[in-house]
Amino acid sequence: MKLVVACALIDTDGRILLAKRPNDAQMGGLWEFPGGKIEPEETPENALVRELKEELDIDTHQSCLAPVCFSSYAYPDFQILLLLYICRKWKGRPRALFASELKWVFADDLKTYSMPQANIEFISHLQDLL
Repeated sequence: MKLVVACALIDTDGRILLAKRPNDAQMGGLWEFPGGKIEPEETPENALVRELKEELDIDTHQSCLAPVCFSSYAYPDFQILLLLYICRKWKGRPRALFASELKWVFADDLKTYSMPQANIEFISHLQDLL
């Protein structure tokens, strides 16, 4: 089982940041919420702070992360447990250091983006929240 964290970064206009996976990556070309794997001895919050720095070059703190929901999904070759947090406060401007593209979208438009199945389950929660 892969234990993974993801973040719905929400800007002052109420839009959510999506990252497009590089075409040569697993599930390449799909849009997702930024995040990544939790390393051994790492809390989910620490992992997310680290991943946001590595993937987007932004700084945030554990206290700025709020857990929203989780998704458990069985892909053909692995099981994933994906924890979703929201974050409204960070320093820096997100840059695509891993993703091929970044896009700010409103919650009502999330369903128009092709996403990995584990991410799709978050859409209705975010629409209800925002």
